Amino acid sequence: MKNDGCSVTTLLSILIFDQIFALLCLDSSCFSLANTELQLCFDVCCCHCSNTTSVAALFVDMFTTSMIDVAQDLGIPCYLFFASSASFLGFMLHLPALDTQLAVDFVDSDSHSGFIVPKDSAVELIVPTFSKPLPPSMLPSHVLKRNKDGYFCFLENACRYTETIGIVVNTFLELEPHAIESLSISGLPPVYPVGPILDHAGASRWHPDGAQQQDSIMEWLDQQPPSSVVFLCFGSMGSLEGPQLREIAIGLERSGYRFLWSIREPPKGKLDLPGEYTNVEAALPVGFLDRTAGLGIVCGWVQQVRVLSHQAIGGFVSHYGWNSILESVWHGVPIATWPVYAEQQMNAFELVKELGLGVEIRLDYREDSDLVVAEELERGLRRLMDGEDEVKAKVREMEAKSRMALMENGSSYKSLTSLIQEISCRIQGSEVKY
Repeated sequence: MKNDGCSVTTLLSILIFDQIFALLCLDSSCFSLANTELQLCFDVCCCHCSNTTSVAALFVDMFTTSMIDVAQDLGIPCYLFFASSASFLGFMLHLPALDTQLAVDFVDSDSHSGFIVPKDSAVELIVPTFSKPLPPSMLPSHVLKRNKDGYFCFLENACRYTETIGIVVNTFLELEPHAIESLSISGLPPVYPVGPILDHAGASRWHPDGAQQQDSIMEWLDQQPPSSVVFLCFGSMGSLEGPQLREIAIGLERSGYRFLWSIREPPKGKLDLPGEYTNVEAALPVGFLDRTAGLGIVCGWVQQVRVLSHQAIGGFVSHYGWNSILESVWHGVPIATWPVYAEQQMNAFELVKELGLGVEIRLDYREDSDLVVAEELERGLRRLMDGEDEVKAKVREMEAKSRMALMENGSSYKSLTSLIQEISCRIQGSEVKY
């Protein structure tokens, strides 16, 4: 590829949540991953100012919209990479308008949560990317804490999305047809659903010391009947307090299902991440591990993608992070709702109430919520493992569609091709056609 007679290495720099940059080399159409920090973005922008290298586009994350100013100052086309769902993208785009309703129709609650609550309990929110009215209890905690600084950072980023020239979303048309269609309106940047983008290797490179435990877990799964094990995992950032862990343990034991349960110790400080228990037995009911020996495994961090790919897994109790949803769909594993933070309550609402792809345990659970008691979990497990045949059939159907989307002439394949063509046209100075 040439640009004004100079050789060009064209890079798409995409910043995603965990500070991994994905670099797409358009000359060879291949992806590579590199651990880095913001220095890479600075270096790429400096390259753009050199005589030998041209940056085709800068992709910013949903919370790094201040980099839009850098792209504009350097004359680099700027896109948004949105790592969550199209429905949540629509919510963020609608948030500036929704903010007025929140200011008028909501008041501070009397609880210690700091949440706002509707003046009228019958209030429902209309968000175009959701086909049904959204209950206020499904809003992210940052939005329900409207009078806190975190909300206005949330709002400020949302207001800037339309300053980009395109939005790339980690979803696919067959999964979210209504949401994607509702984003195809004038006044918004074009939206490119290119998912499911999955890290099939998982985060094992971050936990090199856990390889032996992971292998023993997979060996145990090899000995279990197909679709007989329920997998409980609440994400790399998810952790539950002792009273909730004990309710889960009681519910699991009463259900009688085989289980694999990943437990993380809550952070010790505000800036700390969940860690591994040094004595997990102390966090569980007395004798639980002895009584369930052979029936299940309690472990720390686990390779979630690897586990979900195993034929022994029959159901997944999850925090409903978007990556976890895509991974479970990819492997055809039905998923039960236990949201914890971020936009996970909205994800749970969409999958259960709109798409019919999830089993409800609790839709509006979050930190400081009332406990999910053992009986509630047991009922959810029985629906997940022995009932909800329609949900299971839909998940298997969506598994096939998720794979077709990435194949040649699939919906995401076409969308990514369209994006690359648009960027190529901008490099060559040709007219961009949408």
